[in-house]
Amino acid sequence: MENIVSERISDAEHAVMEVLWDEAPLSAQDVAERISPARAWSANTVKTLLGRLLAKQVIAHEAEGRRYLYYPVVAREDYVAGESSRLMDRLFGGRLTPLVAHLAERDALTAQDIADIEALLKALKA
Repeated sequence: MENIVSERISDAEHAVMEVLWDEAPLSAQDVAERISPARAWSANTVKTLLGRLLAKQVIAHEAEGRRYLYYPVVAREDYVAGESSRLMDRLFGGRLTPLVAHLAERDALTAQDIADIEALLKALKA
């Protein structure tokens, strides 16, 4: 899968991507059935979002009879990496330390988060 997402993906489009990352290929109806019922989206709404994602070239489709099956062409990990970098660049000058410091100052890090970060740092040093 490709690793570059040139255009931003909206929150609604991201919900569709999560479905496709979990299971693909899927028809538009299959995607609509797997979207959280709390969103109360119609099949047409899902088709609109699929069309936007196709235009952004983060998904592709193939014909199966009279319907299309959609699948991601951008891996979830690549998308997360890109979004994480954008966030750090935009808010923290591309540096991780100020982001972690910000989270720590806001009490947004749990004891488990701190233990996980310590374990990660220990592994990186080894």
